[in-house]
Amino acid sequence: MNQYTAKDFKKGQPRWCPGCGDHFFLNSLHKAMAEMGIKPCETAVISGIGCSSRLPYYMNTYGMQTIHGRAAAVATGCKVANPSLSVWQVSGDGDGMAIGGNHFIHAIRRNVDINILLLNNRIYGLTKGQYSPTSPRGFVSKSSPYGTVEDPFHPAELCFGARGRFFARCVATDSEGAVQVLKAAQAHKGTTVTEILQHCVIFNDNAFDNIYKKEGRAQNAIYVEHGKPLLFGEHKEFGLMQEGFGLKVVKLGENGITEQDILVHDAHCTDNTLQLKLALMEGPDFPIALGVIRDVEAPTYDESIAAQIADVSAKKKYHNFRELLMTNDTWEMK
Repeated sequence: MNQYTAKDFKKGQPRWCPGCGDHFFLNSLHKAMAEMGIKPCETAVISGIGCSSRLPYYMNTYGMQTIHGRAAAVATGCKVANPSLSVWQVSGDGDGMAIGGNHFIHAIRRNVDINILLLNNRIYGLTKGQYSPTSPRGFVSKSSPYGTVEDPFHPAELCFGARGRFFARCVATDSEGAVQVLKAAQAHKGTTVTEILQHCVIFNDNAFDNIYKKEGRAQNAIYVEHGKPLLFGEHKEFGLMQEGFGLKVVKLGENGITEQDILVHDAHCTDNTLQLKLALMEGPDFPIALGVIRDVEAPTYDESIAAQIADVSAKKKYHNFRELLMTNDTWEMK
């Protein structure tokens, strides 16, 4: 594996508001890419439009800022044209879930081998504070002064509904957690979706207050890990058990409950029922799930396309344009 440092992937001076979650996440991405050991010249970062979509400017890799909502389409073309590239798509909740929603679900359905980074601050920041597809019902913004009357998208629900095979979540201010899920995303073959929870310090500075700091995550989040019991709390004193078709929070030691009674996380299970329930948990009754929630292997679009072309080509009588011309009646001019 090549040896790199975070500095090898840095470029330019980020132009985001001081304290923006994009700064935190960019540092984690630099660090994760260094640990992955993939050459910068073998990496491409594709984005759409929005605050988060400026990120390719600050990556010492191939990069392209495309048009609003079309990052997934361009990233797909990039991967199919050059399968050897490690392709990362960066979108905000507006760019990815609204105008880019159709591209988002179909990239996942096709299982293109790209890594989608969805930076979710539940607001349109670049256009000055309108509610987004992930803003909660009742959210007051410039475009919903009396509170939005719409229910939000849950990125995990869209991902799973589109037959997604990989879904992870982290908090922008949690560098260690972010690096771990990014490395897991790169190791997965197929479309990966990593939701990054972050604040917009200008227009939505309390979107994830209960988990934005380390102390809050200890109380209000659960780090899921394949093969490990679903325990959480400052002293791992709480756990998750199945109750009917749902989940329930229990405290170890009460009613004779021990660690043996706690559900064990299975990120590789093809049935996504429990994985989706984990991904949709919300406070105050449940902790917010962080880490790799789903990680299931399946054929990828780009590899399937390459195999199909090779198979069809092998059966053809011609393999280039000249040979194609020679398959018809020919004659010589003298």
